[in-house]
Amino acid sequence: MGNDRIIRCITTDGAVVISAAETSDIVFTASKIHRTSPVATAALGRLLTGCSIMGAQLKQKDASITLRINADDGQTGAVIAVSDSSGNVRGYVQNPGCPTEYYENGKLNVGKAVGKNGVLNVMRDYGTGEPYIGMVPLVSGEIAEDITSYFAGSEQIPTVCALGVLLNKETHEVMLSGGFLLQLLPGADSTTIDKIEKNIAKIEPVTTMLAKGMSIKDICDTALEGFEVEVLDEMPIEYRCACSREKVERAFMMMSDDDIRASAQEKGHAEASCHFCNKIYRFSKSELEEIIKEKHKNKEN
Repeated sequence: MGNDRIIRCITTDGAVVISAAETSDIVFTASKIHRTSPVATAALGRLLTGCSIMGAQLKQKDASITLRINADDGQTGAVIAVSDSSGNVRGYVQNPGCPTEYYENGKLNVGKAVGKNGVLNVMRDYGTGEPYIGMVPLVSGEIAEDITSYFAGSEQIPTVCALGVLLNKETHEVMLSGGFLLQLLPGADSTTIDKIEKNIAKIEPVTTMLAKGMSIKDICDTALEGFEVEVLDEMPIEYRCACSREKVERAFMMMSDDDIRASAQEKGHAEASCHFCNKIYRFSKSELEEIIKEKHKNKEN
């Protein structure tokens, strides 16, 4: 179990709400599962962090949120993250080994790897029917700016999003990762906006603050300097996959009998692997026949 946590705070005047998360263990886990190149680690790590924070905002217990970034001019291919309403998150990148380039200041050029000519898709599934889907064109491919743009465009909520992943320069291992999402509520007036703008103008990158030993509560207090702040909740979060053998069986049941049998033709058994955790599920020919039987039994009932 890691030490990753998420905290949500609000100003006592009800004008500003902020969520901050440390996701160092989550992003470390993701980089090991998917064997990502440095820039793919940073892109996936930022999206996982943003998705976790947005997931924890969902009120319904069984709700989930999926963020998908895809650009024609990017080298990562699609980058996908899924969070539950407790902020537990999973994700993958289509081309995990994509080449890494740096800006002149030595920072990873995530924007170039992800690309700009594409969209950020946000799908909220409340588990009660049709999911809510929002979509915005990418602003920079740097991810935090794209999430900010999504809230401004799709939800008309003035938002500041900061996301960061710090890698070891030699080993490229994840050292620190985190982010915050600050949003103005309808109670915010021009004085509030001025104060927030001044704070954001001088705030350090999230990974710099974490490296100094600041807690996620300290980060919220820094962003909300000059306000009285109360904590709404704080909870542990982790990289958590939702795959199971039962889910794979259900997927088989959607296929025709011939397709189910054909899936075992080449190797003598069928294999299904999970995009999010790379776990492989194997089914023997006799197990597939059982699934076919079960499928027909369900149809009769």
